[in-house]
This record gives sequence, C-alpha cells and structure tokens, in this order.
Amino acid sequence: MTDLETQCCIAGGGPAGLMLGYLLARQGVDVVVLEKHADFLRDFRGDTVHPSTLQLFNELGYLDELLTLPHQKTERIKVTVSGQEFSLADFTQLNVPAPYIAMMPQWDLLDFIARKARKLSNFKLLQSTEATGLIENGGRVGGITAIGAGGPVNIRADLCVAADGRNSCLRAASKLPLKDIGAPIDVFWFRLPRQDGNNSESMGTANASGFLVQINRGEYWQCALPFLKGSADHIRLDGLAAFKTRIAAIKPQLTADVAALKSWDDVKLLTVQVNRLTRWYKDGLLCIGDAAHAMSPIGGVGINLAVQDAAAAARILGPVFSRGRPEIRNLKAVQDRRERAARITQAIQITAHKRVLVPALNAGKHLDPPKILKVINRFPQIQGLLARAIGMGLQPEHWQDK
Repeated sequence: MTDLETQCCIAGGGPAGLMLGYLLARQGVDVVVLEKHADFLRDFRGDTVHPSTLQLFNELGYLDELLTLPHQKTERIKVTVSGQEFSLADFTQLNVPAPYIAMMPQWDLLDFIARKARKLSNFKLLQSTEATGLIENGGRVGGITAIGAGGPVNIRADLCVAADGRNSCLRAASKLPLKDIGAPIDVFWFRLPRQDGNNSESMGTANASGFLVQINRGEYWQCALPFLKGSADHIRLDGLAAFKTRIAAIKPQLTADVAALKSWDDVKLLTVQVNRLTRWYKDGLLCIGDAAHAMSPIGGVGINLAVQDAAAAARILGPVFSRGRPEIRNLKAVQDRRERAARITQAIQITAHKRVLVPALNAGKHLDPPKILKVINRFPQIQGLLARAIGMGLQPEHWQDK
C-alpha cells in the first residue's frame, strides 16, 4: 500500500482532468492526476478542438505552439440532404484567434497539456493508476483509492475531482443523483481512405438510406454512422457486405473506399448516453466533464464543455486553496457557473435527435430536407450565430493569471 497526500486529487487524465490539474498547479496548488492508462496513444474519436478551447490556449500563451501539432481545419459545417447541399455554420465569421474547429488527435492534445503541467513541481501525473473508490469519513470525501502498477494506492486530498468520464466509478461511489435523459441513437465509427483533391470540408450526408458524417482527418475520413438505438446487433447480423452497401447508398462517392473495411474490428460502437447529475458535488468531491454531464456526439462539443468546466473550476477554486480546503459553497459555485451551459446544450442535442436524426433514419423511400435547413442556408447571419453556438458554446470561459 502506497499512501500519498495532496491538496487536490483528480481521477481521469482526459481533457477535463489534465486541464484542471494544470490550471490549479499553475496557481500553486499541489495536484495529483490519476490516469489508468500508461500513455495517451489510443483511438479517441472525440478529436474536435473548438474555437472556445483554442481561445483558452491563446489566453494561456500556447496557441501558436499547439497549432504546430498535426491538425486539420474545419471552417464550415455543411450537410447534404437527398442531393441538396446546405450550409449550417460558418466559423470564419467568429472574431477569435482561431476561427475554425481544429481536428487534432486527442493523444497529441493530452500530451501537450501533460508536458506543460509536468514542468510545474507541484503537479504529479500518475499513469497506469486507476481510481477505484472514495475514502470517506463522517460523510466527507477525504481521498481516492486506486490501483497502480505497484499495487494499491491511497491518495488523501482536501478535494477530490471525478473527471473519469461518462462511466465514472467515483460518481457511482458518490451516489450523487443522476438524471438519465436518454438518447434514441447509437453510432458506428470507422475510417475510410481520403484521397488528395477530395472535398476537404467535414460534412454530413442524409438520404433515404441513412445518415453519414465525414470528418476530414487528412489521409482518411473519420466516419460516423448513427442508427436507432438497439439496432447494432441487427446491423452486424446483416453482415459487413450489407454495411458497406449501406454506406455506399448514402454516399456513392465512397463505393470504392468501403473496401477498406476488412472486418467488424474496423467498426467501433459508441453507445450514446445523455445524462447529467442534478448535483455535481458533495463535501470533498466535485464532478466535471462527462462525469457530470454525458453529451451526445452531435456537434462534437463534449471535449470543449469538459475543458470549459475545468477552466471555470480552476478559476473559482484556485484562490480558495490558498486559504484552506474548498467548502461545499465553493463547489456549488462551480456547478452554478457551468450547469446552464450543459443543460441547454443537451436540450439542443435532444431536439436535433428528434427533429433531424430520427426522421432521417426513419425516412424510408424519400427524405425531404427540413425547411429549417433552407432558412439557415439562405441567411449567412444565421450560419454565424450557429457557429458561435457550436464553436464558442453558451458560456465560454476565459483565463487571466492573477
């Protein structure tokens, strides 16, 4: 058994956990971050870095350096419905340092944050160390139990943070109240080759055969095929050949490229969850990111909401640590700051599920473009407003060193 003590122990070395750890350590707080994997080299699918997050890196003084990492720019979002193309969002209208979505491998983003954080003597990242539970005494959380490469680890802390994702074990251990909103879809993710000279814009295509999202990742398309929840086994039973035919029917230009799918191992299932805690905290514990509010993949906003949670929590709690351990009212202030953005974003996603995705997936022989798409396509001003809603979010957070 290894025993450690720190001011703040964070479970989860994803965007929320690493950013919070770095920003607290930047303010002089002693931080330990637990990451269950030995490295970040995994096939993440949420690789979207929105203008709000890029702006935060600019305020930290790191944007130019961050953008030396491999990435592709998505300046506009378009969708084609039954052969008609519509423009939905134009990020070039945003008055920000980087008016686009950067499609950046998440392992590069996490390595970048970790490198900056490791330069601070009061920051410690424990990899191959998985949080397993909470240490509680008299109703107050006082630490985290974990399993590391060398065996059990107990980390006692003034504040513990659950940033360990939508299946958070710390959230489960806390018994905080969770509201399951539900989602009518799941998603298959896969890669298809992309040739130079192909359309570089990320896009969505919908017709009577289904809905397909293509994200430009340079040499390949990161593709998402949403389908009605509960249908995954039926799609697999129909066979891989039928799956390829389905993709080609949605996007005939990909007919030859689907040959790249050799087996179902090349197709990953994302079980979509939309839920949120009604209370993000208890004495000694705070939940942020997907642990507090699991988002639909629509808009790719999950990472960016998590980073915004981290920035707000660091700004609110950093000064508190200089006076002692955070109290419940301080943790409540974080939820008060961030809950509205998460709640409204989820409401928009659920509306998109009901009004756009589910009708598209149930279209049958013909899919008429929704009238709202025609209105948005006609008015660039609306495309700018949607770009702000998607790219900046409802409550963009900022950073200024004190």
